Amino acid sequence: MKLFIPALLTAMMATSGAYAQSIGIGPGGVQIDPRTPRDRAIERDIRREDRARERYRDHRARDRGDCRTVTTVRETRRGEVRETQRICD
Repeated sequence: MKLFIPALLTAMMATSGAYAQSIGIGPGGVQIDPRTPRDRAIERDIRREDRARERYRDHRARDRGDCRTVTTVRETRRGEVRETQRICD
């Protein structure tokens, strides 16, 4: 079994295009990503645009003058729990 997994990984890398796959070995086991580099770049750009859109929306809400920050403190058995919310009217 100790030689099977490295041999399997070597065979997989030798028989397929190395640029078309990402092989990751982690706590969840062996993971193979069959996406091409172009597909990964497109998804990365989409995530970047989503984050930029979210930052823009937060920035617009923050610029309005009618926002306030409400902090509530709850007492629990293990201590204080502070929750901060930003409320824009």
